[in-house]
Amino acid sequence: MTVLLLRLAGPLQAWGSAARFARRTTENAPTKSGVLGLLAAAEGRLRGADLADLAALRFGVRVDQPGSRLRDFHTAHHGDSGKAMPLSERFYLADAVFVAGVEGDSALLDRLYEAVRAPRFLPYLGRRSCPPSRPLDLGRPFSGPGLEDALRAAPWQAASWYRKRIGQAAQAYGQTGYGGPDPNGPPPPVAVDLLLDCPPGELPHLSLRDTPVSFDPRHRQYGVRDVVTSLTDPQPHSPDGAPAAEHDPTVLLRSLDPTASTSTAEHRPRNR
Repeated sequence: MTVLLLRLAGPLQAWGSAARFARRTTENAPTKSGVLGLLAAAEGRLRGADLADLAALRFGVRVDQPGSRLRDFHTAHHGDSGKAMPLSERFYLADAVFVAGVEGDSALLDRLYEAVRAPRFLPYLGRRSCPPSRPLDLGRPFSGPGLEDALRAAPWQAASWYRKRIGQAAQAYGQTGYGGPDPNGPPPPVAVDLLLDCPPGELPHLSLRDTPVSFDPRHRQYGVRDVVTSLTDPQPHSPDGAPAAEHDPTVLLRSLDPTASTSTAEHRPRNR
C-alpha cells in the first residue's frame, strides 16, 4: 500500500467530532473527517460528492506539538434581517503541530498529493478561520512501510522554540540533544501520541464518529471509527539551516471559472 503524509501546523486548529447547538468543541488531534474534508476540498469535490474512496483510506495522526486549548465566544448576525444569532462557544487548539497520514491506493494518493500542491479550494485546519501556517506537503506518496511505520519514522515537525524547550527540559535531567548543546547526544525523554485506525480483529482503545459519509449541509452523515493509540519517539528534525520562508496557503489556488453557475458555498471545505 501507499502512504501520503501531511504536516498540519497553524496558530489555531479545530477538529470537532461532535457539535451540540451553540457549543463547538475540538478533539486533541485531527479527525479523519476533517483531514479527508481538507483533501476533498483540495481536489475541488462538491459537498454532495461521493466520499467512498476517501473514507476507505486508513488514517493516522502523530501529535508532534500538542498545543494548548483556547476558548472563544462567537457572535453573528443574520445577513438579511440583521437579527442577532445565539452566542456560541468555540474551542480551538493553539500552536499545535501534527503529522497526519492516509494509506491506500497509489493512484488515488498521487492525485490527492497533486491537489494538495495546487488546491482547488483553500485548505484549512478544521474551520475556515484556521489556515495552515506551514506547507502541508511532506513529500510525494511512497510505498514500502505501512502507515504506522511511516508515522513513526517521519522527522519531528515541532516548532524550533518547542524543540528548544524540550531540549532545555532534557538538560534538567542531565541529557542532551533535540536542541541541547550536543546535537549528537542521546535524545531527551520525549514521546508523542500516535492514533491510528484500528486494524480489523483488534480491540480499539476508543471510538469517534468521524468517518465521513456525506458532507452535504442538508444532511451531514458520519460513521463510527475505532482507534488504537500508542506512543512513539519522534525522529530528530534536521537542523534549521535558514529562517523559514513565508508561507502563503493561497499562492497555488486556481481561479474559479467566473462563468460557472455553481455557488461557491457548495465548494467550501467542511467540518463541524
